[in-house]
Amino acid sequence: MIRKLLIANRGEIAVRIIRTCRAMGIVTVVAYAEPDRDSLAVELADEAVALGGATPSESYLVIEKIVNAALKTGADAVHPGFGFLAENAQLAYQLAANGLTFVGPSPSSIEAMGDKRIAKTMLKDVPFVPSYYGDDQADETFTHEAARIGYPIMVKAAAGGGGRGMRLVQQPADLLEALASARREAAQAFGSDSLMLERALLTPRHIEVQIIGDQHGHVIALGERECSVQRRHQKIIEEAPSTALTPDLRQRICDTAVSIGQQIGYYNAGTVEFLLDTDGQFYFMEMNTRLQVEHPVTEMIYGVDLVRWQIRIAEGARLSDFMGDAPPQPRGHAVEVRVYAEDPSSQFLPVTGPIHHFQASPHARTDSGVRSGDVVSPYYDPMIAKVIAHADTRAEALRALHYALGETQLIGITNNIAYLRRVLLHPDHVAGKLSTRFVDDHADLLPEPTAIPAAALVAAALSRANVSQRWRNFHNRPAVQRFMSGDTPFTVALESTPSGQWQATVGDAVHLLALHPDDDQHRTFTLDGHRRRAAVFNVGDQVWVHLDGTTYALRWVNPLPITATRREAAGSLRAPMPGKIIRVAVEQGQAVAAGDLLMILEAMKMEHRIEAPYDGVVSVLCYQEGETVSADEILLELAQSAAKT
Repeated sequence: MIRKLLIANRGEIAVRIIRTCRAMGIVTVVAYAEPDRDSLAVELADEAVALGGATPSESYLVIEKIVNAALKTGADAVHPGFGFLAENAQLAYQLAANGLTFVGPSPSSIEAMGDKRIAKTMLKDVPFVPSYYGDDQADETFTHEAARIGYPIMVKAAAGGGGRGMRLVQQPADLLEALASARREAAQAFGSDSLMLERALLTPRHIEVQIIGDQHGHVIALGERECSVQRRHQKIIEEAPSTALTPDLRQRICDTAVSIGQQIGYYNAGTVEFLLDTDGQFYFMEMNTRLQVEHPVTEMIYGVDLVRWQIRIAEGARLSDFMGDAPPQPRGHAVEVRVYAEDPSSQFLPVTGPIHHFQASPHARTDSGVRSGDVVSPYYDPMIAKVIAHADTRAEALRALHYALGETQLIGITNNIAYLRRVLLHPDHVAGKLSTRFVDDHADLLPEPTAIPAAALVAAALSRANVSQRWRNFHNRPAVQRFMSGDTPFTVALESTPSGQWQATVGDAVHLLALHPDDDQHRTFTLDGHRRRAAVFNVGDQVWVHLDGTTYALRWVNPLPITATRREAAGSLRAPMPGKIIRVAVEQGQAVAAGDLLMILEAMKMEHRIEAPYDGVVSVLCYQEGETVSADEILLELAQSAAKT
């Protein structure tokens, strides 16, 4: 039996594994990189061991470091979580060579499914999308094969998933640039730049099947999950069961997934992913030989702990040892959302920075690896948490999840919570009208500038003025507080009346105000007869107000004049986040048109295109290829002109 387990991962999955191990009586060891030294996972684990380095390539992706950490700490086994080395056969081989148990499938299964090209040549009686997955990786070959398959084409990394190294190409003229970009990103994310082509299905649904196998030849399916709501080919909402499947289609797609597992002798947890076209035809896309990020929705409807099952299978148990003579049956509906540090209004661009306050809802399951005071770094995926609701029906689950997200407080960093709440209750989402283009086709869900309600401004003013502690010190003199939201100014005046009552003047509107006892983070008051309770957080001049499920970000305006301390360059283009310049596409003095590529910034394992916002001439180039930049640094300056020459 496994008595000490090393977790070769970070964030919420490391915390998730620790909690199951505690319940099983297994000692946990977390291997961590330098940015995770003070992480929640390190705090919760029984032991922790440093890997050194900051980036994944210096730490979590170094097999030798993982194996040595396990041997050094006396671990019996290693759980890879998901991502990093979870689908790396060499890790499994090295662990076995050192007498350690790998909590995952056999190395041969990982190799068979790890390269999508190999997988498609060995599987029998499995439907595939028309594609090219040959060894010849020359651009000329890809050009010829793309013409044979027909556009639009999807360029995909052969050795990975999760949206990394994927590019949609609508026309032949864009293929070579897509190939070059996908190769760079695939090599950085997976250590292999091998690519493949598939015909792009423009409005498919993304359906995946959770399979479980033991080391005695038994493989079962625990139903399907729908993962169609995505941005940048990465899932943000998952649910089980899917609204798209009839009982017959569900049986056929689950039988296909089990057949794939049986063909490769699969054991442990795995996910077989399919695309479901509008005509009801499904196609095998890939198999992830690991636990998936979205596994909680399956756990919720089947009432199981998949991490516990993984560990028991790694110990040699049969499926029947922990599930009886028949697989568990599903109950109800579960929906999961992924909370990211990202800006939906800027094409879901990842953001970095401190988390001043994080509080999960007590009314839903929340899997997270962060807490108040942590920092989202540029080195790793910016996922903050997963929030999961389970109910008897889909409608009830959506309502419960929407409510729980409204209770979730994530202060200090831009995030997608408000966007997720809008998606959940959008009529098409509620009706189950989904496809992988849902986000692209519903631009109306992207945030407009949010009007700041008077109650939020009053809460901010009460917090800044500290009125409840200075009740008797105003003597009919108003306490005036000024705030900015973007470029919009707000003024709030709080004053007591001769009768001893209070009033708040917000702009030109006067509101009756009654104060109630507060705590350190909340302001409770009655505004025009409506009792409110808002959570307010102050960090320097920044004020965040969480009211009615929405967080409003304000900047307090210091009444004293402040001299500007830095030059604001007109026409400058700034780095949206810390990263590395991997391509400079222009030269100083070059004329460009709006939309032209200027630079490519690599950050958070992704490529970000810096494009010209208007016609102009490159007047200053501040960085060259290979140089690193900090957030908000000026990358180049663009003198505006009438048109490109």
